[in-house]
Amino acid sequence: MALKVNEVMTPAPVVVAPDTNLVEVGDLMRRHGIGDVLVVHEGRLRGLVTDRDIVVRAVAEHRDMSGTAVADICSTKLITISPGADADEAVRLMRAHAVRRLPVVDGDRPIGMLSIGDLAVQRDDRSALADISAEPPNI
Repeated sequence: MALKVNEVMTPAPVVVAPDTNLVEVGDLMRRHGIGDVLVVHEGRLRGLVTDRDIVVRAVAEHRDMSGTAVADICSTKLITISPGADADEAVRLMRAHAVRRLPVVDGDRPIGMLSIGDLAVQRDDRSALADISAEPPNI
């Protein structure tokens, strides 16, 4: 029997409001040892920002990090998955859309995050990606 997304996902994702500045977002990523944060308004998923987004869409454009809201640079066209979906469906979605992370939503409310690393650990805990994903972050 295939595992369900809710058995593999990381629960309780880190979320911020759309008006949160990028300094605060970066600090949250550092403190939690993560590379992505969900943007939520009134409990509903509105976007996703990654550490790469901050570099490419803000740092490289010389934006004022304390004066730029996360809503100004986050991705808003998101591919999501439900907690009851098969993990194999998550892999298909990641491949089809060339994404490394899927917000897990109940309706439009985020309840978790599923990363390629989560799936690697679940599928083959001896793989190189699983080893890297299981290591504590460098903070």
